Amino acid sequence: MEWIELTKRKEQNGTRPMSEHTLEPPTPRRPSECPVEDLLAFLGHRWNALVLWHLQEGKRRHSELAAALPGVSPKVLSERLQGLEGRGLLERCTMPVFPREVAYGLTHSGKALLHILDQLEIWSCQFDQGAVAGSGWPPAEPALP
Repeated sequence: MEWIELTKRKEQNGTRPMSEHTLEPPTPRRPSECPVEDLLAFLGHRWNALVLWHLQEGKRRHSELAAALPGVSPKVLSERLQGLEGRGLLERCTMPVFPREVAYGLTHSGKALLHILDQLEIWSCQFDQGAVAGSGWPPAEPALP
C-alpha cells in the first residue's frame, strides 16, 4: 500500500508553508512511542484544550483565564500554562507596565492546533453519539446575571 506524503502547502493566509512530512504505516508500537497518543494524552489533561480555546481571540492574563474557567485552581492553571508553554503552544509575554503584568497568547503552532480542535468538535457533533450533552467544545457561555 502506498502511503500519503504531505507536500508543502501554504496556509490560508499564505504566510508560512507547512513542513513536509511522510506519514508512517501502522506498525506495532506502544502508546508511549506514538506522537499522536502523546499529544492526545497531553490535551486530555483537564483545562488544556479550554485554555487554548480561550486564547484564540488574543492574549489574556492569568486572572482573566481563571475567570473564564470556573472551577480551576490558580495552581492548576499555572501548571497547565507552563505545560502548554513547554510544548510551544503558547507564549508568556511580560507587559511593559508597572506593576509588572504577564499575559499569555497562542504561538503559530498553538493556532494551528486550535484549527484541528475545531475539526474534532465538528466531528464529535456529527459522529460521537456517546458524547455527554453539554460537554462540547467550545463551552457554552455562562448566563449573565
